[in-house]
Amino acid sequence: MNYYLIAGEASGDLHGSNLMKEILKKDPNATFRCWGGDLMQAAGGEIVVHYKQRAFMGFLEVALNLRKIMAFMKQCQKDLLTSNPDVVIFIDYPGFNIPMARFAKHNGYKTVFYISPQVWAWKEKRVITLKQVVDKMLVILPFEKDFYKKWNYEVQYVGHPLVQVVDEFKKNNLTIEKTSIPSVALLPGSRLQEISKKLPIMLDLTRKFPDVDFAVAQAPSIDIDFYDSMLAPYPNVRLVKSKTYNLLMQSHAALVTSGTATLETALFGVPQVVCYKGSQLSYAIAKRLIKVKYISLVNLILDKPAVKELIQNELNVHNLETELQKILFNQAHKTQMFDDYNTLLNTLSKGGLASAQAAEIITDFTMELKH
Repeated sequence: MNYYLIAGEASGDLHGSNLMKEILKKDPNATFRCWGGDLMQAAGGEIVVHYKQRAFMGFLEVALNLRKIMAFMKQCQKDLLTSNPDVVIFIDYPGFNIPMARFAKHNGYKTVFYISPQVWAWKEKRVITLKQVVDKMLVILPFEKDFYKKWNYEVQYVGHPLVQVVDEFKKNNLTIEKTSIPSVALLPGSRLQEISKKLPIMLDLTRKFPDVDFAVAQAPSIDIDFYDSMLAPYPNVRLVKSKTYNLLMQSHAALVTSGTATLETALFGVPQVVCYKGSQLSYAIAKRLIKVKYISLVNLILDKPAVKELIQNELNVHNLETELQKILFNQAHKTQMFDDYNTLLNTLSKGGLASAQAAEIITDFTMELKH
C-alpha cells in the first residue's frame, strides 16, 4: 500500500516515524511519501518538504507568512494528485492539514487524522468540517473521545504516543543519572519566535541561582550559533545539543514552554514550571479565541493546576524565582507533583501503545479499501 503522511513540526515527525515503523510490521511492502522530517525519512519515508521550512507559530506570524503557506499548500495538492496514494494520513498540524483533508476527500482519497487537531480549545465548529472530510479520526487524549461524542462523531482513542516513546528511552538509557548538584533544564521551545521571547527571561533568572547548573535544550531546527551568543554572559548555563531526553533524565527541575514538552517532562518525572509568552497581538487574539482552563497538557488532562503556569506578563524573573524555589527545594510541593504525574501516566496508559494501535486501525482500513 502507498501511504501519504503530512506532519508539520518535530513532534509530528517523531510520532509519524513511529507510526510508519508499526505500519511496516503490518504491511511490509508499504511505501511512504511524507511532508515531515529526518525521523520520518529514517523510517523509510520519501520527504517532499521538510517541516523546518514550514515552522510558523502564533496568529501574527502565520498571517505574515500566509503567502508562503499557501504556496506550500498548492505544492502539496499537486504532489498528492501526482503520487496518487491509497490513503492520506494527517498528523496534527490543523492549519495546514484540515484544508488538505478537505482537498484530499474532494478528490476521492481516503483520509485518516492521527492526533486530533485541538478543536476543543478553539473554533469548535471545525468538527463539522472534520466529520465531512476525515474517514478515521484517531485521538490521543482521553477527554477527546467525550468531546467528539457531543458532536455525534465517533472517534477512536489509541493512547498517547509519548508514553511509549519516553518509556523506551528510559529503558534504553538506565545508566543516565541525575547530576550531583541541582540541575535545571530550560526548554524554551522549538521555534525561533518563541525561543526569542522566553529564553532571555529564563537566562536572567539563572543569576538568582549561582550554585545551580542550568542547561538549555537546543531545538533541532535552530542553529547552535543563535544559542551561543545568548548564553555567553551566563557562566552557569550550558547548551545541550539535540539531547533533550538525556537532559530531562539528569535534571532535578525544568522550566518548560507550553506544548508537548510539558507532557514529556511529566512522563520523565521532572518537577516543572510551564512558561508561555508570545507577541502582544498574538496573545490578545489567543485570549479571545481559546476556551480552555489551562495551557499545559498536564493540567488539561488532569483537569487541575498540577503544575504552575506562568503566562505572558506573569512570566518574569520574580515569579520564576518563586516557583523554581518550590520545585527544587520544597519537598511537600514536589511530592504532590509526583503523585499527580503518576495519575497522569495511569490515565494515558489505558489506551495501550498508540502507534501500534493506530497502525492496526489504519492498515485494516486501507486493506478493506482494496477488497
